[in-house]
Amino acid sequence: MKLLRIFLLTLGLLAVFSGRGRAQSDRPLALVLKAEGPIMPTMQEYIQRGIRIAERENAEVLIVELNTPGGLITVMNQITETIRASRVPVIVYVGPRGAWAASAGAVITMSAHAAAMAPQTTIGAASPVGGSGEDLGETMKAKEMEALTAKARTFTQWRGEEALQLTSDEALKVHLIDFIANDTSDLLQKLDGFTVQMMDGPRTLHTANARTESLPMTFVEEFLLVLNDPNIISILMTIGMLALYFELAQPGGWVSGFIGVVCIALAIYGGGSLSLNWFGIIFLVTAFVLFLLDIKAPTHGGLTAAGAASFIFGMLVLFNSTPAAPFEFQPRVSTPLVVGTGVLLGGMAFAVMTIALRARHAPIRAGVESLAGKTGKVTAWSGQTGQVQLQSELWSAEQAEGSGAIRKGDQVEVVEVKGLRLKVRKH
Repeated sequence: MKLLRIFLLTLGLLAVFSGRGRAQSDRPLALVLKAEGPIMPTMQEYIQRGIRIAERENAEVLIVELNTPGGLITVMNQITETIRASRVPVIVYVGPRGAWAASAGAVITMSAHAAAMAPQTTIGAASPVGGSGEDLGETMKAKEMEALTAKARTFTQWRGEEALQLTSDEALKVHLIDFIANDTSDLLQKLDGFTVQMMDGPRTLHTANARTESLPMTFVEEFLLVLNDPNIISILMTIGMLALYFELAQPGGWVSGFIGVVCIALAIYGGGSLSLNWFGIIFLVTAFVLFLLDIKAPTHGGLTAAGAASFIFGMLVLFNSTPAAPFEFQPRVSTPLVVGTGVLLGGMAFAVMTIALRARHAPIRAGVESLAGKTGKVTAWSGQTGQVQLQSELWSAEQAEGSGAIRKGDQVEVVEVKGLRLKVRKH
């Protein structure tokens, strides 16, 4: 009887837990992505991966929590196309408090099936500026704004009035967004019963009892997104050039060369996703060549100083001389950082050059050639030849020309080494 009661109790518990599992699986799924940072290819792949998973899991909605200064136009277009083609409603939520969706981020928000913002957030395109950050003239600025609104009009025509650079309250007032929500839970409550326009027609959302699941970025995605920062690229380029320079200045190892190749490869990958002025690469290559030439033809650091200046100028040309197009957020490298790393690179290169030159001109400290000038003691001598004890070794020796008479027990100096015989003179 006791075994029977245990068996029935086990069946009851299994029924309860299986019922709970079914009840949970019957609840609609809301998948949540946190898209924070510049709109770059890595962000595009992250959102596309989220949409694929949401479609596979038959989610009710996919919520993209967005906080971005903007990004590349090409990536923005890919993301908006992916959102509009999604079989799962995509909700872009500008949050948390203090977040913004600027430039390309504003267009992505407008392209969603429903848009929401947290309180104290902003949305809109940054005011167009020139390639060096200067204000544009009225005519040029008007043209840029016309291009901006024309692109945004594609996604705002059903929302009513277009608007740029708005707070959450202003955006809701002009129907640029659909809701203001404190968090994702509040957003799901407000989305319940809301009708969105999908490719196959209108769809009413049922999210009041939805369960949320977060889909964070993978480590690789986060790492690749970090590589899109021009400041990180500048540091990687500095480390890579210095490591390769050290390898070429003091050949024989492989660790510094390997580190240099890896750092430069990562820098090139990160730079490949940005709008760059590749003319700056010429100055970076020139800087590296000048560092090497200062070893072969030493100029007391003159070429190294010129190389450091070429590196600084090349970095600034590479990142800070490309004009940003409408909607496009162009990351800029920090000028103090570039100057600091350039000076550091020049200083380290000068130090490596000094060490290499000292090693090249230092006297030989090993091998037979290093015996010249050393002193030893005569252990046996007859006529012009004998034996000398030198550094705990016994050597055959002969008397050098111009040397005084040598006798057993004398101190002698090595003048020359001929094969295995020393030429010595009295010390």
